Amino acid sequence: MSPRPETFSARVVEWQRSHGRHTLPWQQTRDPYRVWLSEIMLQQTQVSTVLGYYERFLQRCPDVAALAAATVDDVFAMWSGLGYYSRARNLHRCAQAVMSEHGGSFPRSAVQLAELPGIGRSTAAAIAAFCFGERVAILDGNVKRVLTRVLAFDSDLASSASERVLWDHATRLLPQEGIESYTQGLMDLGATVCVTRSPHCLLCPVQVDCIATKQGTPEAYPVKTRKLKRGRREHVWLWLQWRDQLWLTQRPDTGVWAGLWSLPEFDSGEAFDELAATWPGEGEALESFTHVLTHLDWRLHPIRWNLPSKAQADQVTQALPAGRWFTLDQALAAGVPAPLRKLLATP
Repeated sequence: MSPRPETFSARVVEWQRSHGRHTLPWQQTRDPYRVWLSEIMLQQTQVSTVLGYYERFLQRCPDVAALAAATVDDVFAMWSGLGYYSRARNLHRCAQAVMSEHGGSFPRSAVQLAELPGIGRSTAAAIAAFCFGERVAILDGNVKRVLTRVLAFDSDLASSASERVLWDHATRLLPQEGIESYTQGLMDLGATVCVTRSPHCLLCPVQVDCIATKQGTPEAYPVKTRKLKRGRREHVWLWLQWRDQLWLTQRPDTGVWAGLWSLPEFDSGEAFDELAATWPGEGEALESFTHVLTHLDWRLHPIRWNLPSKAQADQVTQALPAGRWFTLDQALAAGVPAPLRKLLATP
């Protein structure tokens, strides 16, 4: 039996006001730019990781106009290490759309917000609720977990039809007032109490409403059968060094590390050896490592090749993917993948 909306929401609001999180920097504002930035950063990323990035990003781009005016390379540089780089590209596109289509002001409704690049239904609802008090439901990963357990919602969320039904339930449970505390409360419950494994049911303010708790099966929810197939990839990474500079190439606009600057890569050691057979200078094989992505284990074998300062470097680079020379400081300040930043910073 589903909980009564008024009692359920009242429990969430009361708990959030006394036990929820209140000190996160994006909770101290109703500025839609700052709330939006935090929501995008928090997708697939833990709060502890986001905190430092959030503050540094705001120092460089304190408002939507500054972000829209920045180059996409600047945005990638500020985002480097957060992963899921399509978020950074969409962040930049969204800022430009807000400036060009809305006069620099974010729309005030969730429906309009969801039309902007990179803003989905749940993110749009969070901005509308926190900044403009709109009575609208969110359904991020934490909230899905709370609501599917409370309702013992056993339909497969890999199905869009099932997710639409859960959206209807989420909307039905909304309070008539206090939407900000209610929305934050659901997010806080999912993040701190109704966690994925070993949820703290005895501490939960809505355990009396929770069907999954009564069944003794909270960890059975949410149900999602679609499993991501992990892939494997292996490449040689070329760190080409010449006159205190290294050669970086810009990755395609789609795929892993889209748009970032990175090292040229080769499918095999044999392919690299064949190309480098006539190069001046010498190469040094650095320690290989595996970079773990959400869907992929990527084995990388870096080779650092030092060209003599008198060498004609263009005779080497013309055989490589298009790119340009960077000093080490320039490379570290650019938008480069996290494993490359770590490699370059290693003494």
